[in-house]
Parts: sequence; structure tokens; C-alpha cells
Amino acid sequence: MVDQTLLRKNRVQVVMLLIALPLVSVGAAYILFYLAGQETLLQSTNQGEFVQPPVEVAALRLEGPDGETMTEGGTWWIWMVTEECEAACEETLFQLRQVHVLLNKDAGRVQRGLVAENAATYHRVSGRFPALSFLRSANPAVLARGVYIVDPIGNVVLRYPPHTEPKPVLDDLKRLLKVSQIG
Repeated sequence: MVDQTLLRKNRVQVVMLLIALPLVSVGAAYILFYLAGQETLLQSTNQGEFVQPPVEVAALRLEGPDGETMTEGGTWWIWMVTEECEAACEETLFQLRQVHVLLNKDAGRVQRGLVAENAATYHRVSGRFPALSFLRSANPAVLARGVYIVDPIGNVVLRYPPHTEPKPVLDDLKRLLKVSQIG
């Protein structure tokens, strides 16, 4: 026969285990989240800075090469925003062209653009960078000088300093293209 006291003891142990397991899980999550350093657990992996407050392409009133105002990105973009394109700017444009080449099979998903107020800036560099699109800015105060990544929906996503290294831009762009369901 089965010993009734042993059976009750086993049932009590099982019930206690079923109660303790969720409490231990919640307690461990609390410790990890609040006591182990919330700022280190929630860091992002992007190397550029998010554009804050969010900016949409439509708000910039950019005129494309055909003279039409851009209302959305339509494709992924890498923009160089500048007033005058001198030697350092041309070096950054060269590095962005190299980033575009290093995208390999995803290069067709990305376009490069130079955003400036006047067309003279574009004409000065267009011979060296024939695939570069010129976007004239009617509202230049919205974006500071620098390199930007724009998504196909028309959101300006990430910003980099004007004379940035190509590796952070390439890493962020590859990650965005990998997880993107659009463009």
C-alpha cells in the first residue's frame, strides 16, 4: 500500500514548487532590470545618433533633380548635407560612395544624395560623383551639416558628423537593410 503521509508530503512539495518558480523568475527579472544597471542593459547598437525630434522628408521641402518636391524617400538614402562642398566634404562623399559599393547586393536599394541650397555646390562635385543625386533644400535650417540615413517611408533616421568615418555608416546601414521589410 501507499503511505498516505508520504503522498501528502510530495503533493505539498509540488504545490510549493509551482508557487515558488514564478516568484523566483519575477524576482530575478527585477534584480537584472533595476539593480544590475538599467542603462547598460538597454543600450542601442547603432553608431549614428537618432534624429530628434523626428524629421520627415515632406517637411524639408527638397526638390529632386527633376524639380519635383520629394514627399517621401521612396528608397533608402544616404545624404550629405552641406552648404559648400570643399576638400573635406569631397572626401566624405568619396567614402560614402565606397560605403555604397560595399553594400554589395543591397547597393540597388540605396541612393546617394547631396543636399544643398544652391546648385553650384553640386555642379562642382558632379564630375567626380556621377551617380550622386542633387537635392535642393528650400528649408536648410531643419537639418544641420552632416551625413544622414533616410528610410523609404520618408523618415530621416540617423545622423553622423560631417566628416565621419565610413565604417559606422556602413554597419548601421547594413543592419537597417537586413531588418527592413520595406525598400
